[in-house]
Amino acid sequence: MKTSHKLFSLIAVATIVLAQEPVRFDHMVREMFFAGFAGDKEAMAKGMKISEATLAAEPNHAEALVWMGGGLLFQSGEFFRKGEMQAAMEMMGKGTGMMDRAVELEPKSVAVRIPRGSTYLAASKGMPPAMGDPLLKKGLADYEVCWEMQKGDLSGFSQHSLGELLQGIADGNGRMGNKEKATEYFGLIQQKLAGTAYAKKAEKWLAEGKLSARETNCMGCHIGSPKVQ
Repeated sequence: MKTSHKLFSLIAVATIVLAQEPVRFDHMVREMFFAGFAGDKEAMAKGMKISEATLAAEPNHAEALVWMGGGLLFQSGEFFRKGEMQAAMEMMGKGTGMMDRAVELEPKSVAVRIPRGSTYLAASKGMPPAMGDPLLKKGLADYEVCWEMQKGDLSGFSQHSLGELLQGIADGNGRMGNKEKATEYFGLIQQKLAGTAYAKKAEKWLAEGKLSARETNCMGCHIGSPKVQ
C-alpha cells in the first residue's frame, strides 16, 4: 500500500508539472501562419493577433517578433502587387526589422533562426537582386548556423526537417554563386537522404546546375513568398 501511495503521489506531481509547462510559442501560431501564407487571411490575422498580444506583454519576445515580422513581410507582397510601393516598402521594412531584432536577441535559437531563414530564403526568390540578395544572405546564414549547432546529432531530425535544412543551404549557396559549397551540400543530401525526393532534386542540381524556384519550395510547410514586380 505504501508503494502504491508513493506511485500515485509521483504521478500526481508529474501531472502538475506537465500542466504547468508553458506551451511553445511556435506551437501556438505556426499552423495559423502557414495557413495564412497559403492564402487564409483569417488564420493570418489570428496568428498576428497572438503575436501582437505577446509583444505587448513582453516586447523582447524573440519568437513573437520573428513570426509577426514574417507575417508583415508576407503581407507587404499584396501592396507590391497593387503597385502601392511606399506602403509595401514600409511594411517590408517593419517586418524585416522585427525579424532581424529577433535574431539579435537570440542568435543561437533554432526557434528564431529557422523561421527567419525560411522566410528570407523563400521571399528573396520573388525579389529583384538589390532587394532579395541581402535577405538571401541572411537566410542562408540562419540555416548554416542551425546546421553547425545540430550536425553532431541528427537523431532529433525528421526526414522533412533535415531535407529542408540541407536543401536550403545547398540551394542558397547555389543562388549566391558558391558552386563548390552548393555541390558539397547537395552531395550531403544524397548521402543522408538517399532514396527521398530531396535526393532526386539534389541529383538534378548536380547534373544541371540549377533547380527552379518551385522545386526548392518547402515540401509541406506552405511557405509563401511576396512577389515584387
